Amino acid sequence: MSGLVVVGVDGSATALAAVETAAQEAQWRGARLRLVYAFVLPTLYAPLGPSTLDAPGSGLRESVGRLLTEAEERAAGVAPDVQATQVLVEGDPLTVLEEQSRTADLVVVGSRGLGGFLGLIVGSTAVRLAARARCPVVVVREQVGGTGPILLGIDGSPAGAAAIDFAFAEAELRGAALRAVHCWTTWNAPMPPPQDESMPYANEPGALEAGEKRLLSEALAGRREKFPAVRVEPEVVRGGTREALIEASRSAQLLVVGARGRGGFTGLLLGSVSQAMLHHAHCTVAVARDTGSRR
Repeated sequence: MSGLVVVGVDGSATALAAVETAAQEAQWRGARLRLVYAFVLPTLYAPLGPSTLDAPGSGLRESVGRLLTEAEERAAGVAPDVQATQVLVEGDPLTVLEEQSRTADLVVVGSRGLGGFLGLIVGSTAVRLAARARCPVVVVREQVGGTGPILLGIDGSPAGAAAIDFAFAEAELRGAALRAVHCWTTWNAPMPPPQDESMPYANEPGALEAGEKRLLSEALAGRREKFPAVRVEPEVVRGGTREALIEASRSAQLLVVGARGRGGFTGLLLGSVSQAMLHHAHCTVAVARDTGSRR
């Protein structure tokens, strides 16, 4: 069995939902599943093993062991043939999972862990991991599932190519349609070459929209041939990207975005649209960024 899917475990409801998603992903990919629990000693007030002050079996390792066993049982209920291993690692979850991502094909986490603040939709670990991981990251809400299409946000930037590749591969694995959405406004659409040099800002009616349709077609070029079984539904929307993708996510089983788009500021690891999707999308979100070398 080749490939590796890593999932973060902490005992929360969203983490258990992430375990189920990760197990399904591992099964689709013919990959191994690694269940990872990360802890930081200074913030814990339980001993690593039973002490004279603890009842037998009530130490931290025993408690974590039970959480990992529960997670493994949950994974087995979804994908019984997947080889799963349990890993207990000292370190903060972000650092541990980022390191795990260097050898993983996919990292799956819950949207909020046990340490999250009440009212937050997505925890800081999920957002920061999506920005720093060396492989695609899937962030799962407590309620998962759905039979809708894979929703892909496309902006035409070179940084978005990894998200397009991931979305096509995921649609093929799931046997799902791929709805590829590109949004534009008169503020973010590149100005086409003028028809009349004496009027550099004048263009034929519909020229901007036609240019955006070409951009979407070029972004999808080559993938249709590589993934012939995937039914693609291209869609060009005149309007705000955040609003359009959030609304479209209501009927999607997965939303795939890149880490940064063509409007991002240099140096940012995670763009505003990607962050908005993590916080407000109605379905599971995958962030795939161009990492170059994984090492």
